[in-house]
Amino acid sequence: MPGAGGTQRLPRLIPLGIALDMLFSAKRIDAHEAYHLGLISKVVPLAQLMSEAHQIAEQICQNAPLAVRGVKEAALRGLELQLRDGIALESLIAQQLMQSEDAN
Repeated sequence: MPGAGGTQRLPRLIPLGIALDMLFSAKRIDAHEAYHLGLISKVVPLAQLMSEAHQIAEQICQNAPLAVRGVKEAALRGLELQLRDGIALESLIAQQLMQSEDAN
């Protein structure tokens, strides 16, 4: 049986039938299949892994820090809400950000 909440997380990330197939069979997948299922956002050769990770981190760091934090909060907390409530949360966070030092 998968640990770390695997039986709960995987069916929330990919189609239920595929998740159950993976969970019941203990099937492992490669990076390309994980990308195809939407479990990861990019596949790069191992030799380029750290340079790609640094490039992504630098791109994120070019954005306003409070805005990045707000996006993360809205996206993650919004998953637990109805769409209407998630949009309201996003609006509230955006209003707070517009009054922050990041807005200038």
